[in-house]
Amino acid sequence: MSVLSRIFARKDPREQARPAYDRVVALGRDPYWYLDGGVPDSVDGRFETVMTVLCAVLLRLEADDADNTVRHFSVYLAELFVDDMDGQLRQNGVGDLIVGKHIGKMMSALGGRLGAYRDALATGNGPQLADALRRNLYPDAQVSDAAVTAAAQHLADLYARLKALPVSAILQGDF
Repeated sequence: MSVLSRIFARKDPREQARPAYDRVVALGRDPYWYLDGGVPDSVDGRFETVMTVLCAVLLRLEADDADNTVRHFSVYLAELFVDDMDGQLRQNGVGDLIVGKHIGKMMSALGGRLGAYRDALATGNGPQLADALRRNLYPDAQVSDAAVTAAAQHLADLYARLKALPVSAILQGDF
């Protein structure tokens, strides 16, 4: 990198969300999801758990989205997710012409899951959350009711912890 490019380079504003995104990924890789929750330990399973945790964080941030800082942070967090998934697709051999189509499907999936989890987490309805998880977290997997119940409780507990935290802690990735 030349001296001039270092002097005039702009910082990527999305990087302020990096600690929170790294925490989302770490929580999505929590062995609980795969052992007790019965999520398949596969590329698709890991994608689904990361997206599920991301949904919980984004839903928590919605409660404070009247502040433009929080709204922008949520967008940056989603963009980091897209960048990460783009890189994962390319690393797995998906070609340039197809990546955009996959990313579009992922963003649609994220929107759908946000809606499903928003309703289920807001009502605190265990069966509704279990149904949403069965449709989304386990799309093609045979899974026991006990595993779905465990995953639903794990997600509900995570969301309760997030709701109890000040938004500043979430913005720093301290959750």
